[in-house]
Amino acid sequence: MSMPGLAYGPLGDRCMHVCVDMQRLFAEPSEWATPWITRVLPQIERLVERRAPQTIFTRFLPAGKPGQGVGTWKRYYERWASLTIETIGPEMTELLPSLAGYCPPAAIVDKHIYSPWFEGRLRALLVERGIDTLVITGGETDVCVLATVLGAIDFGYRVVLVTDALCSSSDATHDALLTVYHQRFAQQVETVEMETVLSNWT
Repeated sequence: MSMPGLAYGPLGDRCMHVCVDMQRLFAEPSEWATPWITRVLPQIERLVERRAPQTIFTRFLPAGKPGQGVGTWKRYYERWASLTIETIGPEMTELLPSLAGYCPPAAIVDKHIYSPWFEGRLRALLVERGIDTLVITGGETDVCVLATVLGAIDFGYRVVLVTDALCSSSDATHDALLTVYHQRFAQQVETVEMETVLSNWT
């Protein structure tokens, strides 16, 4: 679900594109593969091509070995032992090749949990650049994008979600989250398609 235009006006020089977890780990065959990541990739490429200096890529880094992590993350990596770094290799955490070539000038922020906010570097980069608006793309809509959006809301950022540049491994929860973003967070989150972003980022 998306609105036809930006409710709070065009985007300007205090805007940053945060692209969530567009990595080989989620594109290549694995238990964490997101089948339609390749469907949204061309839309993300369009924005990055125009706005590489204003882009930050997040990367999710799994635990090194099975059972590592604190609290429920330990159980999580017992369940997903086949997707730890020692099994998949560090190269699987890299950005998709068509995006990696934009770094630099685009920046990369690594994280070890769903949220990119707790480890501090994302917030520091945004404060340093005086950013007040985030355009968010990537995956998954209902996991790491959700964590990114909720943290951005709590920090007071204007959030623009690009609906045709988001992906999930679950159509049902992807659709449900877009409804939630639109209906419950309308004061803080705008849901639009990529063409609207490209034509309104001055």
